[in-house]
Amino acid sequence: MVYIYDMYHIYYLFQTLSLIKGTFMETALFNSIPSEDRMQLFSNGEPEGKKIADFLNYKKQDVSVATGIPLASIRYDIKMPAELRERLVEWATALNLVAEYFNDFQKTILWFPVSIPLLGNMTPRDMIRLGRFKKLFKFIQTALDENRRNMT
Repeated sequence: MVYIYDMYHIYYLFQTLSLIKGTFMETALFNSIPSEDRMQLFSNGEPEGKKIADFLNYKKQDVSVATGIPLASIRYDIKMPAELRERLVEWATALNLVAEYFNDFQKTILWFPVSIPLLGNMTPRDMIRLGRFKKLFKFIQTALDENRRNMT
C-alpha cells in the first residue's frame, strides 16, 4: 500500500501518470480554482467583501445568515472575522469559476439569482444564503467538469 503524504508526492504522482498516459492530465483538484480573478473580487490577495456581497445582492443580514456570524460582527475591513473572510473567499471563487465558464460579466451576475431546476428550483444566491454553499460549489464543479469532458 502506498501512502501519499504531501503535495510534492501528489504532484509527482500526477506528473508520472501524465507521462505514462502521454498527455497533460487536468484534475478536479486543480479545477476548483479559477485561472484568474475575472470579477476583480480580490485586492492584494484579500477578498473585497463589500463587492462580493453587492454582486450577490446581499445585505449584512443576508451575510450574517449565510455565515452564521452575528450581524454586529459583519464588517469588510481589516478587522473582519476570519470565518467571514473564509466564506467570502469561497463565494468569490465560485463567482470567478462561473465567470470563467460564461466569459461574460453580465451573464455571470444574472446566473446567481435565477432558479435552477437541478438545484431544486433554488437560486444559487439563495443556496449560499441558506448555508448550502458546499452543495452549490459541487454542482458548479461537476457542471464545469462535464463541460470540459464534452469539449474533448
